[in-house]
Amino acid sequence: MNTLTVKRSLLGLVAGLIALPTLVNAQDSIEWYTLGNDYAHTRYTAADEITKDNFSDLEVAWEWDGASFGAVSGRSTPSYIDGKLFTVAGYNRHVVAIDPKTGDTIWSYREPQTPRANYSMRADYGKGVAYTEIDGRGVVIIVSPAFFLTALDADTGIPLEDWGAPVGIEGFPNSGVVDLIADLGHPYDPYEGIPLETGYITSSSPPIVVNDTIIVGNSAEQGYHQARIENVPGDILGYDVRTGDFKWKFNVIPKPGEYGHETWENDAWEWTGDVSSWAPLSADPENDLVYIPTNSATIDYYGGFRPGDNLYGASIIALDASTGERAWHFQFVHHEIWNFDTPTAPLLLDLNVDGRDIPAVVQATKQGWLYSFDRVTGEPIWPIVERPVPPSIVPGEVLSPTQPHVTWPEPYAMQGISEDDLVDFTPELKAQALEAMEDYVMGGLFNPPIHADNPDGKYAAMNCPGGAGGVNITSPPVADPNTGMMYVNSHTACFALRLIPGEEADLLFPNSTGTTTAQYANGVPGATARPPRHPTGIPIWKPPYSTITGYDMNTGEKRFEIPTGETPARYAEVFEAAGADMDEVGNTGTGALVPMVATANMLVYSDQASDGTPMLWAIDKDSGEIIGEIEAPARSSYGMSSWTHDGHQYIMLQTASKLTALALPAAQAASGAY
Repeated sequence: MNTLTVKRSLLGLVAGLIALPTLVNAQDSIEWYTLGNDYAHTRYTAADEITKDNFSDLEVAWEWDGASFGAVSGRSTPSYIDGKLFTVAGYNRHVVAIDPKTGDTIWSYREPQTPRANYSMRADYGKGVAYTEIDGRGVVIIVSPAFFLTALDADTGIPLEDWGAPVGIEGFPNSGVVDLIADLGHPYDPYEGIPLETGYITSSSPPIVVNDTIIVGNSAEQGYHQARIENVPGDILGYDVRTGDFKWKFNVIPKPGEYGHETWENDAWEWTGDVSSWAPLSADPENDLVYIPTNSATIDYYGGFRPGDNLYGASIIALDASTGERAWHFQFVHHEIWNFDTPTAPLLLDLNVDGRDIPAVVQATKQGWLYSFDRVTGEPIWPIVERPVPPSIVPGEVLSPTQPHVTWPEPYAMQGISEDDLVDFTPELKAQALEAMEDYVMGGLFNPPIHADNPDGKYAAMNCPGGAGGVNITSPPVADPNTGMMYVNSHTACFALRLIPGEEADLLFPNSTGTTTAQYANGVPGATARPPRHPTGIPIWKPPYSTITGYDMNTGEKRFEIPTGETPARYAEVFEAAGADMDEVGNTGTGALVPMVATANMLVYSDQASDGTPMLWAIDKDSGEIIGEIEAPARSSYGMSSWTHDGHQYIMLQTASKLTALALPAAQAASGAY
């Protein structure tokens, strides 16, 4: 038996108190349990009704429009469990149950409004729900933007009785809710939350239930919107699943006497923060381990006020789910100042590497690397070595002299940028690219940011594949646990890193947390300065601009790499007008990050045709060959799922404020729609 499959037999692990539904309840039902389907976050389904032969027959079975709930981004992947779909929607993060056959809303729940919810930068980022059973009763669990934990009856949407404790706020139920801020240890007001002068905390991913413990992650103010050095750390919290009682807290910024405390050399552990886990969590219930991906410490692009490696920033942390004790960790980036936070859930696979059976955890990253470990011991499956990287020229900044480099598997993205990476299909295109890059410092993956008054007079330092590049939140990787194949979508989205004096930067970010302005901070009001654009409107670097790479994780070898979608017509026109050899240009890919799902028969992803038409492609899981394509009803992002209800397989697209369910005509006929 695959050790990652959640079985009803897990009931025995917790003395009959907690039951976790099987992913396959019956022959006509295949469930989608977490936002990544399983605790391993493979986004794989055993559903097999849809094949290459009938893929073109897919049609819209129904649409659910969350506009009335304030839904905007479509970031939440619904769970399909026990014949219902569960999701969250909108800035108030309504919890909604949906009929999987018709798309009708069954029930909804909205947390009462509090001022502390208003500041959340990730209110519409709920991503999904957690689910468990308590004494045979289905329970949906969510974390809200205001940082409350709520447990709801899965049949009615009513908060659980005798669970949690009264939170002391008018309008809240007397049971079924936990005020998470109360367990962080900071002074706060129940209505207003933590004072902004101290910091801010919210959530952007659901909790995860591991055996008898609910583990809660969090998120903070975006680091590129910060110019002040104070904040609160994103400590990880654990709760008893049956009662909602607080069990433990793991300090992501180690306190005196704790492992890693020495990596904060300026006593910054006392007043700075972030190091949150805004990406989803994954888990190995059999070994009672939960895997926490983290982002960096306070202020992206400058950390002169927090010298040292800054554990546990930009790391993966394996915790004992029952106690919160650290089992192992690995830091991907020391003293992280590139916006190389970890954007997706770690993915678990059972592999056979060189004849050894290895329970693995693999983390895809913005850096373009897959970091692969034994998920029980934390030992790298293939060597990860420390190599020298450039120092900073920014006053006050002291970077780590080395950074971890993955030696295998090979990267799936361009790492760094040089003249050789610039578009060069004709001499004129190359000359234009070089001219556009004159005011920018090119360099490798760890090319450090520069400041506005640097001695060379350069505008910014290039950072590739970029803080929005490589793998990111909109394109979680998927895998087939039966074969060990892993599929990674990536794109190049280079940033240009420019710092200005902190007092100037602070004017760009109203209502910022903290009180003390940093010496330097991000110099533009957006995430960062955008890189120079080629004067013709094409990206300044060579294609492909976006890819799907298939890895055999038993060997680490790339099985295939294909561009996603089709060359945008506006790019093709530029290349043709410039006299480029279009065979040499090839399919550039759209440059978009794309949602994917792996089924028993194929890998499915969504992107655009050259004219901008939304499309759905089916590709062979071994070769990357296209085996089917249809026009999609709308663009989709942030994930894709597939499950079987009443004997028929559905593919669900997250289409902005809507959810769009695709199925074969037989599914609608069975529902009485005809």
